[in-house]
Amino acid sequence: MNGESTELDALDRADMERLIAGHEAALNELMERHAGKLFNYLIRCLQNEEDAADAAQEAFVRVYQNRAKFDTSQRFSTWLYAIATNLVKDRYRYRTRHPQVSLDAENEATGSDFRESLPERGPTPSDTLAAEERAEMVRRAVAALPEELRVPILLSEYEELSHAEVGAILKCSAKAVETRLYRARQHLRASLGKLLEAV
Repeated sequence: MNGESTELDALDRADMERLIAGHEAALNELMERHAGKLFNYLIRCLQNEEDAADAAQEAFVRVYQNRAKFDTSQRFSTWLYAIATNLVKDRYRYRTRHPQVSLDAENEATGSDFRESLPERGPTPSDTLAAEERAEMVRRAVAALPEELRVPILLSEYEELSHAEVGAILKCSAKAVETRLYRARQHLRASLGKLLEAV
């Protein structure tokens, strides 16, 4: 572990101890350090800014509500991501029960899909467009992964957490994380085909 993350862990631990002791301002310090990265993780998981913002806010509410349960021998970031990952699972369950209208769905009134009704973005150079299309394909492929494979790959690849940290968040062994990551990459290779070689 590098010096910077050890220093962050020490700050987080000190702030959690202050929060447990009743210094509520300590929560602001924790939010300032972690909200940005957590929000990015949640956007990748949920593919929706509003849901991600709500989940990030809810994660810190849960930190506050459960502050007395925090184990100071653990990393705060691992605990925070475990809370956030549980919120993501809750939202996936909710979405399954309450499906949203897709932008690709056909509008019965016009016969065209909803995406055509959206305002056009300004023209972009073809390189940028190609890169955006590749990124979008990768995002969709990751979003289409089963939850047990999607969450570990987001935590490992995008949040750059170690297998042990991902295991702590998902309550499984580092070896199980390795297996899930291998399976996730197999799925992605299959669904993206040649694209990955070009990226």
